[in-house]
Amino acid sequence: MSARAPRVLVVIPCYNEQDSVVATVKKVSQLGYDYVVINDGSTDATLELCRRAGFNVLDLPQNLGIGGAVQAGHKYARRFGYDIDVQVDGDGQHDPLFIKNVVRLVEEGADLAIGSRFIDGAEGFRSTFLRRVGIAWLSFWLRLFTGRRVTDPTSGFRACGPRAIDLFCRDYPSDYPEPESIAKALKLGLNVVETPVRMLERQGGRSSIGGLGTIYFMIKVSLAIWISCWSTRGERS
Repeated sequence: MSARAPRVLVVIPCYNEQDSVVATVKKVSQLGYDYVVINDGSTDATLELCRRAGFNVLDLPQNLGIGGAVQAGHKYARRFGYDIDVQVDGDGQHDPLFIKNVVRLVEEGADLAIGSRFIDGAEGFRSTFLRRVGIAWLSFWLRLFTGRRVTDPTSGFRACGPRAIDLFCRDYPSDYPEPESIAKALKLGLNVVETPVRMLERQGGRSSIGGLGTIYFMIKVSLAIWISCWSTRGERS
């Protein structure tokens, strides 16, 4: 980081979040952050509501999934000269008051700062029991392959510094990307840290992972982490 204050962009990926996107963006904007809403081919009124409110929106012509939407945000941040970008999901789960916490860690030298529900000081909603089991498994799997413990590997509340932005602009997983991208960052020597944050229940819409989908998610992401760690042996960003 240079001596000047870093430029921070809040990236808000949205897919069918008409019930929560307006309130989420207003909270971010009221805190004084630059932001971009990534509309990931929504089929509901998400785009219409954002345009009516005058929000800064990048409208993707088709649905790319969460990975593609977030990568579009990283590319936007790099193109327009931001030093740090912060993912705040459009479903209202991430409390924007905690943006400053993850940003501060990047200012202090982290490449990727993750907001965690599962370390001392964390507050609020911690997901369903089955999801927590899946998160614990992925935490173990990451530690097995990277040697590092990450308590909340599925958290989408994250801040990236220049090295992480550059990496994720080049290579970002398309499906359930958070754990796999953490594995890649760790294997490439990036500094990954966590901080406690407050999570809320979804303010609208529905999660893409639930029921038997949680088991599928665990198996697929576990394999993706293994492949990612294997493929990045010997690389350095």
